Amino acid sequence: MKIICIGRNYVNHIEELQNERPTEPVIFMKPDSAVLLKQHPFVIPEFSNDIHHEIELIVRINKVGKYIDTKFAHKYYDEISVGIDFTARDLQNELKAKGLPWEKAKSFDGSAVIGEFLQKKQFNSLENITFELTNNNKIVQKSNTSHMLWKIDELISYVSQYFTLKIGDIIFTGTPEGVAKIKSEDILEGFLEGNKLFSIKIK
Repeated sequence: MKIICIGRNYVNHIEELQNERPTEPVIFMKPDSAVLLKQHPFVIPEFSNDIHHEIELIVRINKVGKYIDTKFAHKYYDEISVGIDFTARDLQNELKAKGLPWEKAKSFDGSAVIGEFLQKKQFNSLENITFELTNNNKIVQKSNTSHMLWKIDELISYVSQYFTLKIGDIIFTGTPEGVAKIKSEDILEGFLEGNKLFSIKIK
């Protein structure tokens, strides 16, 4: 199982971090060791003083695919959820300034929260789904898939040009604006159309 992440897929998030708007999807990877185990808290790592939450809509691949046409991409997943791409922002900024890869800032142990999955067929349109993240019961990130620069099926098609997609692979589709630093004792909860799909305590 591999975790494929998309960066800079929401304009407002691009602007809040003062990044350049990409002309094609930005891809990075997380190893399976990045998955935060169920019922486990997220422990802030010693190497960062600025861990940010980034909620994202995620999809789970259900069949093997390579060079998938966008019009057939919907056949390669039937479940969606929300997750968190935890990011060591201080470390990421340092690496970016040196032109180095982001893995240490994005792919460390526990950096990927994966919520409970829902059947996509229960939603009228995957291009108009609201999701949100609360921190201590206060909404800190909220958006809708209609704001994506590249939609889910477009991302699956694009990613499959470079990586063979396999059963169980997870795609994080990008975070909207509102990313912010977490602190010990925070409680982060993720919602998809009102359904709470994860609850994480920060330590």
